[in-house]
Amino acid sequence: MSLFKREREAIVRNEYAEEFDFAEIEEFVKKADKRLFISYKFKKEKRLLAQPRGGFPTYEKMFELYKEFQKVDTDIFPLTIDSHTRLNDYATAKKMLELSEENEVDMLNGYPLINHGYKTTRVMVTHFNTPISLRHGTPDARLLVETALASGIFEIEGGPITYLLPYSKNFPLDKAFLYWKYVEKVCAHYSQFNEPINRESFGALTATMVPPVITIVIQLIEMLLAFEEGVKSFSVSFAQHGSVNQDIVTSNVLKKLSREYADKLGFEDTEIHLVYHQWMGAFPYDKELSATLIDMSTFIAALVGANKIITKTKEEAFGIPTKEANAQAVANTKYMIRILKNLPKINDEEEEEILEEEVRSVMEAIFNDPADTLWRKVLNSIKKGIIDVPFSPHIINANEVITVRDPQNAIRIYEKGKVPIPKRCFEYEKSKIAVKGGRKAIVDKIIKDIGIMQ
Repeated sequence: MSLFKREREAIVRNEYAEEFDFAEIEEFVKKADKRLFISYKFKKEKRLLAQPRGGFPTYEKMFELYKEFQKVDTDIFPLTIDSHTRLNDYATAKKMLELSEENEVDMLNGYPLINHGYKTTRVMVTHFNTPISLRHGTPDARLLVETALASGIFEIEGGPITYLLPYSKNFPLDKAFLYWKYVEKVCAHYSQFNEPINRESFGALTATMVPPVITIVIQLIEMLLAFEEGVKSFSVSFAQHGSVNQDIVTSNVLKKLSREYADKLGFEDTEIHLVYHQWMGAFPYDKELSATLIDMSTFIAALVGANKIITKTKEEAFGIPTKEANAQAVANTKYMIRILKNLPKINDEEEEEILEEEVRSVMEAIFNDPADTLWRKVLNSIKKGIIDVPFSPHIINANEVITVRDPQNAIRIYEKGKVPIPKRCFEYEKSKIAVKGGRKAIVDKIIKDIGIMQ
């Protein structure tokens, strides 16, 4: 028996998970309707697809949410997982699910997939016959992903960096890389039976003043790690920065370099897609302003040629939206998409040249690490501060990079820490910054910049 099979048997042998019949699951995947695969939808439709967020604890409420999404012809459904499942605390998730069902009050902030099980969830998935994306934030997603794929959920978001550094304080980095290596293998395994399982990286990261160079480097790394294990369909992503021009520049560089690095490392037979997150920071309390912000982000997604946009609602500033508000947000976004046709291709050659040079410099430093595998090179690079995510809660993250906005609202690097930004690029970044004064002035500026859309 292979190491992978032994690990697999140990993972699925969990008291809170139902027994896995892998022969039956493989047969299900082979015969699954192609409409369940977002990789197929990307190939077939070749347009900007809209996907909301959303998850409720009970099967009934999740089903009702999907019915609401179906009414507005939502392209991709979400399955957002609860916080206890994200932490592999299936016992507490089970108790909270029981309380939610007994009292008709949501005691969880998402769907506890492990506790519902793949057989029950598959009934719902196949009923709607729409591709579903697993959204979860889990460093150890091995059992969760096995359950999702067995359910017919054929897009898996996350990665060893994007679902660790923004979410966790002290989860071991090496374990995260190894656990996600397993996830990639499982996705690659099931991809051989039908359309490819699509993997998607979470490019929003902390959604707080992350400079494009860090976002792009992490997208490239997670993409390459997935391709190493046999994944054939991958989505790179980023979130609205607050500057239209910076979003255009980021998308152009990300699309160019993702294809270039994939081909360079021998992964020419892969599909790469671009996903754009509507504003991930604090929303205005004025719902009309929120609607304007959402419309603007939809325009940008169309402008940059994204394959998918992940939506927000006017209720964002107040809490979890109702199913009706969530569906209305999708309907509004799809309306905007329909009227945004044949937008021009826009370039900013100077900004793109600077950003591309920054990304190449960091990637070179990662590849030059003496470790013998890519994941170990990346692990060492995080420990050294070569990869440094602003506002990450993780104890290993250096948190030495400081960013502020320039007068055009673009995120600029004020202090680069140990990130190997070339001298001329760093000087360019600094030249765009208008803030003056001491440390207090910088702190005040950062606080103001974080809440720019409020």
